[in-house]
Amino acid sequence: MENYKKTKIVEKPCPLPFTDLPADIIEMKVKDGSKIRNLMGYAMSKMEQDSVRQILFTGSGKAVSKTITCVEIMKRRLKELHQITKVLFRQIEEIWEPIVPEAGLDALTVKRNIPAICVLLSKDALDPQEPGYQAPGSFDAFWTETLKAESQGQMKRKQGGGRGAASTGKHPRSTGGVPGGP
Repeated sequence: MENYKKTKIVEKPCPLPFTDLPADIIEMKVKDGSKIRNLMGYAMSKMEQDSVRQILFTGSGKAVSKTITCVEIMKRRLKELHQITKVLFRQIEEIWEPIVPEAGLDALTVKRNIPAICVLLSKDALDPQEPGYQAPGSFDAFWTETLKAESQGQMKRKQGGGRGAASTGKHPRSTGGVPGGP
């Protein structure tokens, strides 16, 4: 590939995985170079309006993690949002041209499937039977249970049985070179 340079990237249109979306839905297309501050400023100002009931976040490739971050920030700021997440692959074509056209090399077209994510956030209830559905507050319930389980585990550790307990295991404590004494 050292004899080629990438000249063009063509993203194949990918239909949204959601049906029955309103025609005027706000779609936040998150790109790798997007600034979270700018995305969230616009998205929050729209979602705070009573007329806007849903918002759709989409991102692919390196922007998937940034898309998830935006969704989590939105859910934390606006409680009571229902969520449906869809993961899919988007096909892109890369056109590679030879660096030296006189070398007799042909142009290459490389088709790649890159991961993509679409997250629908809604103020109104969504179908809980839909794969990828998360109810409002389910995030908080998960972490409450996780933290409770961790704190119970820490209480058991404090009750003893750790390294500080007097035990004669594989490696008894050193006596400092003095037989029979510490």
